[in-house]
Amino acid sequence: MGAEAALWVATGEQPRALQLLHPSKAERPPAREDPVVSSSLSTPPSTPATLGYRPRAPFLDELFDLDGTPRIGGVPFGPLVAELERLGPEGLVEAGRRRDAVFMQQGITFETSGESGASHERPFPLDLVPRVLSGAEWREIKRGLAQRIRALNHFVDDVYHAREIVREGLVPWRLVAGCPHFARAVHGIRPPGGVYTHVAGCDLVRDSDGAWKVIEDNVRIPSGISYVLENRAAMARLVPELFASYRVRPVDHYPQLLLGALRSVAPSAESEATVVVWTPGPANPAYFEHAFLARQMGVELVEASDLVVRDDVLYMRTTRGLERVHAVYRRLDDDFVDPLEFRPDSLLGVPGLVRAYRAGSVAVANAFGTGVADDKAIYCFVPEMIRFYLAEEPILENVRTYLLSDPEVLEHVLGRLEELVVKPTGESGGRGVMIGPHAQEAEIAHMREVIRGHPERWIAQDVVRLSTVPTVDGEGRLQPRHVDLRPFAVFGEHIDIVPGGLTRVALEEGSMIVNSSRGGGSKDTWVLEDGDDADRAGPPIADTLPPALPDLRYGEWTGQQQQQQQESAG
Repeated sequence: MGAEAALWVATGEQPRALQLLHPSKAERPPAREDPVVSSSLSTPPSTPATLGYRPRAPFLDELFDLDGTPRIGGVPFGPLVAELERLGPEGLVEAGRRRDAVFMQQGITFETSGESGASHERPFPLDLVPRVLSGAEWREIKRGLAQRIRALNHFVDDVYHAREIVREGLVPWRLVAGCPHFARAVHGIRPPGGVYTHVAGCDLVRDSDGAWKVIEDNVRIPSGISYVLENRAAMARLVPELFASYRVRPVDHYPQLLLGALRSVAPSAESEATVVVWTPGPANPAYFEHAFLARQMGVELVEASDLVVRDDVLYMRTTRGLERVHAVYRRLDDDFVDPLEFRPDSLLGVPGLVRAYRAGSVAVANAFGTGVADDKAIYCFVPEMIRFYLAEEPILENVRTYLLSDPEVLEHVLGRLEELVVKPTGESGGRGVMIGPHAQEAEIAHMREVIRGHPERWIAQDVVRLSTVPTVDGEGRLQPRHVDLRPFAVFGEHIDIVPGGLTRVALEEGSMIVNSSRGGGSKDTWVLEDGDDADRAGPPIADTLPPALPDLRYGEWTGQQQQQQQESAG
């Protein structure tokens, strides 16, 4: 799922397990457990909280001031603090035990490896203290994200067609052509509706001055939305008391948004367009999310063996014969989608799919080749893209970034590696990242040599003093931990952004690595209602039978399954 956590689900058990966090209306608890509860908002207390919590200077804490009192501003934190005090360490620890039991039964787990190399599964950590954003703050984030996604969509179209931004000298062609996700096989193809970035998940951080900044873009195969939905369901069942004084905007309409976007870009159909979710298989760490989204949208979950191309048209094999597919939500990398156009040894792909895509008979989300827009070197130029394509000033800032392919910049960065964050341009999930202030001298020296060998493969960024949010430790006490935010946007006829998103939290004291594979967890992100109807859900999708899950197959293609382990929330 958006995280590089390894999520597993037993094929025959998933529908029952999902009911644990998604009960029927008849089974649901009283109204106070609903995540949107109407009630007056109390004023924060003026006396210091008794939780014993103290923020860590110089970082901005989003809930408490430095003296330990709840912040006064756009969000009334007083009722939340009071309820956390009432629960106390014992109540939080007990809720955590129930959370872990449900997550293990539902399959929301990930693999960890010890020093011996042995791996084991553990529940994905959901912290029970929510992150709360005001409606006004969210509106500004939404505006900035929508602006950015429009510009990135223009960029992808441009680099596979006119290359105007390259001709103007704003983006170097060598960076585009050298990007590992630049797909020459789809040059000149324009997808149905002209939309490339159907699903986007840009990662945001909040600096010590309170400003939101984009730290990277994810428009290739962004994942993590299932955590957003499951976190909200779990919080509503485990700690419903925390919702009692707040009206929190819903997030469970995301499957509606995604299904609507896919149908809006699908080629014309005689009746309703057929949509499928395409998974590389159960060995993928995000398989839980693939199955979850297919079930929530009421569409089929398919693998390559379920699909076939005939006369430049994509079909799905069914017990009734071949059924045409109009739109595919794919969750595997370009390299594996079609052995006739990309990797010839791919057993995960569908021969002829790119040909059908080129003919315009099928829509694929995200479009092939979109990975060129979330390369970390290309990220540096997004503010210029906004100015060039939209004639607007960026609403959200980038983190200051250094391109090491420039010899002068390279020498400057190598002289202060201990002060910077260094990242490989083509990786995700926190792989290869070195945080200079937290690195040992030997690690810095090794990184210096690696960068000198291939400077074009690396970028450096100024260290951002990530904001903190109170987080429950193993003994039920609240401790400041650093967080980021990945909101999810869906682009069909227009751009819809789910209120909040996936807040990832670094669970280790002092760590700024929020990735789950590096010890991170997640939080439920609340956006408070303030009279703005823009994020309200539409009518729910009609109940449908769960889609058939593909057979579990291993054997000769296990190696390619392992290659697909890279999909992650980063």
